[in-house]
Formats: sequence, structure tokens, C-alpha cells
Amino acid sequence: MNARNSNPCSARAATSRRPLALMISLTLGTLSAQALAEDTVVVTANGGNTVAQESAWGPAPTIAAKHSATGTKTDTPIEKNPQSVSVVTQEEMAMHAVTSVKGAFNYTAGVLTGNRGSSSVIDALSIRGFSETNTNQYLDGLKLQGDNYSEFAIDPYFLERAELLRGPVSVLYGKSNPGGVVSLVSKRPTQETLREVQFQMGTDNLFSTGFDFGGSLDDDGVYSYRLTGLARSADAQQDMNKEKRYTIAPSFSWRPDANTRFDLLTYFQNEPETGYYGWLPRQGTVVGITRPDGSSYKLPTNFDEGEDSNKISRNTKMVGYNFEHSFNDTWTVRQNLRYADLRTNYRSIYGFGLDEDTLQINRNSAVSDEKLNQFAVDNQVQAKFATGAVDHTLLMGVDYQRTRNDINAAFDSAEPISAVNPQYGNDTLGGTPFIYQYLNKQEQTGLYTQDQMEWNRWVLTLGGRYDYAMTSALNRNGNVEEKNHDQAFTWRGGLNYVFDNGIAPYFSYSESFIPTAGTTSSGQTFDPSRAKQYEAGIKYVPKDRPIVVTGAIYQLTKTKNLTTDPNNVNFSVQSGEIRSRGVELEAKAALNANINMTASYTYTDAEYTEDTTLKGRTPVQVPKHMATLWGDYTFHETALSGVTLGAGVRYIGESKGLYSTGDNINQNFDVAGYTTVDAALKYDLGRFGLPGSSVGVNINNLFDREYVASCYRDYACYWGAERQIVGTATFRF
Repeated sequence: MNARNSNPCSARAATSRRPLALMISLTLGTLSAQALAEDTVVVTANGGNTVAQESAWGPAPTIAAKHSATGTKTDTPIEKNPQSVSVVTQEEMAMHAVTSVKGAFNYTAGVLTGNRGSSSVIDALSIRGFSETNTNQYLDGLKLQGDNYSEFAIDPYFLERAELLRGPVSVLYGKSNPGGVVSLVSKRPTQETLREVQFQMGTDNLFSTGFDFGGSLDDDGVYSYRLTGLARSADAQQDMNKEKRYTIAPSFSWRPDANTRFDLLTYFQNEPETGYYGWLPRQGTVVGITRPDGSSYKLPTNFDEGEDSNKISRNTKMVGYNFEHSFNDTWTVRQNLRYADLRTNYRSIYGFGLDEDTLQINRNSAVSDEKLNQFAVDNQVQAKFATGAVDHTLLMGVDYQRTRNDINAAFDSAEPISAVNPQYGNDTLGGTPFIYQYLNKQEQTGLYTQDQMEWNRWVLTLGGRYDYAMTSALNRNGNVEEKNHDQAFTWRGGLNYVFDNGIAPYFSYSESFIPTAGTTSSGQTFDPSRAKQYEAGIKYVPKDRPIVVTGAIYQLTKTKNLTTDPNNVNFSVQSGEIRSRGVELEAKAALNANINMTASYTYTDAEYTEDTTLKGRTPVQVPKHMATLWGDYTFHETALSGVTLGAGVRYIGESKGLYSTGDNINQNFDVAGYTTVDAALKYDLGRFGLPGSSVGVNINNLFDREYVASCYRDYACYWGAERQIVGTATFRF
């Protein structure tokens, strides 16, 4: 069975009630203190006038966003966040002309975006050494829960910002990847008139048209709207594969007064073809294939080991809203709600290793029709008050999510194909398919509280959460259902000290849990895998300059990891441990009116510290060193006025793959590091009476470097993206 059928599900755990009682006591105690405190009104003013500041749920004035809600669920300055967070603004995404969420993080510290090479079928990332088959993304505060082959893919043209929070954060979101989460913020209705049309053309027959309209529907600005749409078509890098996407996102806002806002958010996307999603062997990519005459041969970077009949299509529908109301300067309530429907049609013949005697690539097949629907809601109450000299931002919430995926799948072997002289057109299967017809359900209910306490320059963040999670898998063939329940308490504590000049050292501890699927050889279900992290760092966010600089060191440990049962290799035992420690440096700055710059460096030391077969090994797809640098310069004077020149370099160090068979089974092999260069040239059409309009060209992998982005196993390696040239014309009127 394909590895993607191993999805997290709940396991029964005997959990103490004491942490829940502690959390409730903390909440009630804080509320009691607030009831005794005097009413506090906080006013931000400059010469008597209120100063408008950046919103964590809106656009940022420069590439250096200074507010984020991802790490706290409240509008918090980045220097007061007790964990490392990065914000990629719409301005930065437009500068790089990104076409996928994972591409938005190409210049971000702590994250590997090349897990699947040039493929963008799913936005798979590796964060702080931890990668998950299913993505760990949130949109407008609610999780986009995937299952099996069903994964949501949001187009970056529809986003205001894309954020990365590194490290465990179950205290806010429940079950979660220990490496971190990706949080996306949709474009919202605007009261200012917006009219934009965009055209793109590029290599691989890229053609794209987008539009973005918005504005107020009445004179008082009570009602406003936004209508964003996109149609894109391109050839994938691999032969016989195409990418097509048609998306429209109408949204509507109701603001009856200054204290109330209701945003209706929708997203409808049809992807008849999503591109290539295959596996190439180590031989022919990392190393050459030895022909009978002794010569060495590598597979072309556009090589497709599948068939023309391969197809992955998706249809996404989402409807939801964000609501917020402030009763006074103290109390605010919020509710985020969304219903999503995702239909996935998966047809794939894919490679499964090279036969070195025949020089043929062995192949398997997967066919899956899936219907996933999801409901999620997050209810929050926020209170801002003071107890003596301590200012509090107290957040209490209850969230709930339910996901149902109806899977009709079959897995089989397929005829091999020559790696040296491929002859396509043979879709013959093995004839004894493994039928996988399951109804998978996931539910999670979480009760959480958090208090951000400020005294002088100190900021103390304490939070706790109790989760109830259920996962069930109904085998439709035998009408047998496996149902697991989990209960977990997680907490986080962090302390920041914010100097007047914007320097803010901090330290934090955080936890996460992930339900674990399956049973032991004796039939006992597994406990959730747990993770804990210690992080220390320093941030520099001056109030008077658009600069955000962060540095972090951390140690992150995931326990209760599944590992091979030494007494029965067909089952697992829960005794594994993975430890990741590292250093991350990142800077984003609008240095002046002419220069923007981003830079990052990542050091990751990851290891299986406990495992029956992998102890001492490095996890796959985890480079030890990564570094990026980007700068762009805009001319505002001379004959070059309006011209922007940009260039960047990305270095990804050596990573590891894993042998799956033969004498070297469970041993690492090396995947060489690589460096690519990107460039951009843009021209502002404002001098021709078209303010906000521009034309430009982006070149990614300028020197067309041939490289292997990463390897999962010796049968699953991925070519990196070839040189891509994209021309963009954006008109505002």
C-alpha cells in the first residue's frame, strides 16, 4: 500500500485530569483579579490623533511586517511573540512572482521547500527537520485538514500574507506537526476602491490572467466587497504533465460601526490537472546509471516515469466567515467558521526503484477517488485589562473541527519502463489490486486559555490547552470500523524583554501532540506522539524603521515515535525519539526608499536518538545548512526612475536519503547540496499616468542549474526546478 495511506489517527490515552483543572483555575483566578481591577483605557496617540497601526490580519506597509496573530491568536507585535515567526507579505510574493504557497517561503529561514522538487501538487514543507505527508496549513485561523491524497492548495494571488511559526504550538491549534505551522491570511474586502488586472506569460507555455476588484458599496463604508479571480495554465517540467487552475474568491464585509466587523469569505477552485507527482530512483538522479557499455547516464530533468494517462485533479469549495465585536476597551469576541468541500481524482503510475540488471524502472499504480468535507469553528473571548502595574491580554477559546473523507482506492503493480529508452503507452496493471475503500473521520475539540502579561519591558506569555480528539476508519469492504480517542494537555510559557530601541531577547518552552495510527502486534492502540521545545533568541524590531531581524536557537524533541518492532517486523512499537537542534537567523528590511533586502541562515542538526533500526541516522530531506540572500533596488531619480532591479541567491546544503532494500537497508546516502540564482526586473508605469501599474520579468534558477532537490528513499528522488522565465503585467485603474 502506498505510504500516503499512513495517516495520523487517534490512540486511546490514560490522561490525568489535573492539567485541565489547573488550566481552569488559572483562567478563573485571572478573571477574578480583573474584576477587582480598575477599568483601564489604552489610547495610542500622536499629538492628540489616534495612530493607525498595522493589523495582523491585513496588509503590511513594507516587506517587514511587524505584527502577527499566528503565534498568539491575538494581534501581537513580533518582538513580543515568544516563538520564532516569519511573515511573507503580498509585496514580497509579488516581487518573486510565486505561484505556490511553498514557493512563498523560498527565502525564509528554517524551512525546506524542495521536498517534492519541481512538483507543486501539494505544498509539502520540512520545518526544523520535521516533514509531514499531509500539509500543516491554516487559512484565516482554521486548519485546512488533509487526508490521504486529499490536500488543499491555495493560490498565493489570493493571500494578503503567508506566515510561518516555527516549533510546537498545540497550545493554540491542537494536534500539530512539531516543526511548526503555516498560517495564511486571505485578501479581505477593502473600503478603498481597488481595480487590478494582471497578465502573465512564461516558459513551459505559462499563460495566466488574474483580477482583483474591491471597494465600498455605500457612502458610509458599512458594506464593502472584494472579487479576486485567476485562470492559469502551464506545462509541468516533466513531459506529458500539465497544470491548470481556475479560481474565484468573492468576499463581502459588513461594518455597522467601528467596533464590529463581519467578513464573508469564499474560495472556489477547479484544478483539472495539477501536474507531476512521481518518484525517480537514486540511480539516474543522484548518481548515474551504468549502461552495459560502461558509460554513465542520468535521467533528463523532464523525465516522466509514468504514463500519459496519469492525472491528478481537484475541485475545492470553501465558504466561511470571520466575525469580531468589541463591547468596550476590555472585551472582544471573535468567531471564525468555515465549511470546505474537496473532491480529488488521483490516477498515477509511478516509479518504485531501478532494476540495475535490466535498467528498467519498476512501477506501481494508485487510483483514488476521494470526497472530503470539513467543518471548523473557533470561538474566542479576549479581555484587555490591568492588575496593578501589569497589563493583561487574556484569550479564552473553544474550537472544533470535523473532517470526513470517503476514499475509493486501489493499488497495484504496473509494467516497468526502460530508464534509458522509455516506451510509453503500456498501462497494463498487475491484475491483483489491493482495494482500499475507507471512510476516514477526524474530530477535535479544544479548550484553551492564554494570558499575555506586560510589566515595564517584560512580556510573560502563559497558555494551556486541553484537547479531545477522535479518529475513525471504516473499512467498507468488511464493514469493520477502528475508532480511537485521545485526550491531551499541552502548555507553553515564554518570556520577552523589550528594550526601547526594539531589541527583544526571549526564551520559551512549548509542546505539541500528534495522534498516531495503528496498533501493536498485540492489538493495543498507540498513544499520541509528543514533542517539546526549548527556544531562546533575540529580535530587533525598531519602532521607527521597517526592519525585522530575528535570531533563534532551539532544541526540539519528538517522543513516542513509531519504530519497527524487533520481535515482529510487520508491526511497530512506540519507543522512537527524534531530536532536532539548530540556529536560525533572518532579516527583512526596507533599508530606505530604494532598497529592500531579505537574508537568512539555517543550521539544523537532526538525529534519530532512539530507534530500533534508525538510531544515530539523520532524518531524510534535512539539510544541515541553508542560506538565502535577496536584494532589490528601485530608482526614483534620473532616466531610470521607476526601474527595480532584484537578485537573489539560495543555497541548500547536503541532505540525506535512505536505502530501503539491499545490503544498505536503513542506511543513509548523500544528496549533494546546490545553489541557485534568481533575478527580477520591474518597471513602474506611474510616470505614464498609470499609478500602481507595472511590467516586469522574473527569472528563477537563472543559470539553469541541474540539481536533485531531495530524496525520500532510494526509489523516491526529485529533480529541482529548471530555469523559469515569467513576464508579468499588472494594471491598476
